Amino acid sequence: MALGLALLAGGSVTACDNSGSGGGRSPGRAGVSPSPRTTPAQELCARVVGYWSRKVLDSDTYGDYQTMGLSNGQYEILRSVVDAARAVKRRQGAEAADQLIDRRAHEGCADWYRTGGPSNGPWQ
Repeated sequence: MALGLALLAGGSVTACDNSGSGGGRSPGRAGVSPSPRTTPAQELCARVVGYWSRKVLDSDTYGDYQTMGLSNGQYEILRSVVDAARAVKRRQGAEAADQLIDRRAHEGCADWYRTGGPSNGPWQ
């Protein structure tokens, strides 16, 4: 019990050492940084669709959307993006397909969120 009281007393003494001799900023606030920004859901959608589109671009199949962590709506965007990217890759090369993936993933997710995006159900 004596050790607990000693620790408590020592903690309160050091916590109260705020004499004001520092140049106006309190020591406790010097290292505070702003909260991190949250990424909008539409941007997260575009990132995940773009990521998985690149992964399946050279495959014969699209893979399982649940394994990818995609919703049904995101998976439909992915299928559309990959179909277009495969055609562009054959005609114009990998770099053009990569650019198309970014553009179409952003467009598809923007459209999806403009019309309501995912619902509370698992199949949307």
